[in-house]
Amino acid sequence: MQLTDFDYDLPEDLIARHPARDRRGSRLLEVSERVADRRFDELPGLLESGDLLVFNDTRVIPARLHGRKATGGKVEILIERAETDAEALAHVRASKPPRPGTTIRLDGGVEIGVLGRSGDLYRLRFGMPVMRCLEAFGEVPLPPYIERPPEGADQERYQTVYAREPGAVAAPTAGLHFDAGMLEETAAMGVGHAWVTLHVGAGTFQSLREQDVKRNRLHSERVVVSEDCCAAIRRTKEGGGRVVCVGTTVVRSLEAAAAGGQLQPFTGETDLFIYPGYRFRVVDAMLTNFHLPQSSLLMLVAAFAGRDRILAAYRHAVAERYRFFSYGDAMFLTPGSGP
Repeated sequence: MQLTDFDYDLPEDLIARHPARDRRGSRLLEVSERVADRRFDELPGLLESGDLLVFNDTRVIPARLHGRKATGGKVEILIERAETDAEALAHVRASKPPRPGTTIRLDGGVEIGVLGRSGDLYRLRFGMPVMRCLEAFGEVPLPPYIERPPEGADQERYQTVYAREPGAVAAPTAGLHFDAGMLEETAAMGVGHAWVTLHVGAGTFQSLREQDVKRNRLHSERVVVSEDCCAAIRRTKEGGGRVVCVGTTVVRSLEAAAAGGQLQPFTGETDLFIYPGYRFRVVDAMLTNFHLPQSSLLMLVAAFAGRDRILAAYRHAVAERYRFFSYGDAMFLTPGSGP
């Protein structure tokens, strides 16, 4: 498999740079035994009593910081994760890569010391607690393809209504379509809710480098799949219901927890890379947004629904002018067969 096997043409004007007026106001492309154009508020009609929606309850942190080196050069920092109260791993953009011992002064006056490199990331020491610094001086880390600075509305809309565990630097975007009313409506019809935590890292926006798909490696991300979640999934399966994952992050979390062959509680790191040929152990249906060409997330949904089926659905979505990526529209997928 080559990266070019997962390519498609996307007009620039279909990239959503602002959210829909209402969370549930997005469109929903059903890709099951048929392809059907729907609204997201039609989702309950695709679910049945006894199904289980599994959500990622990670909370996006204000992970982007701006500062200057002692030389005056501008520096942009995107936190990947806080390692301790005072240290973090981060992506750092500057005209020249900062060396160990360099001091970066934030626009708010706080000093950050560069300790060294860890692969593509920098290890930084903060002059105040990392999370307190981000809350005081950080901004919403909108994806690069949105191509605008964050606005006041992004504080709320680039966050799911059920976010509660701080740590992500990118939103689990399939969940952005849910409002409190949709959660209540699905629960009232007998659809269960369960939760995992996967703190999405900035690596989710990085391009794959190797043309041979199998030679690529993903950045690891922190995952928590609890016993309560596993028990809810077991009850659902035993009762004949479906496990419906809200987003690719939930898919990766559950499949990582079942990597030993059977689903069990899991807390740790995962760099699970799912591409066509992967055998799914847990997932029965999936909600997801549209993903970038040649991306690992496009490969994941192709593995689940079939590459040809997904690429045909993407061509349909382009022709029907769906909105793409983080602030865009959604898809409801059931498993596919064939290539």
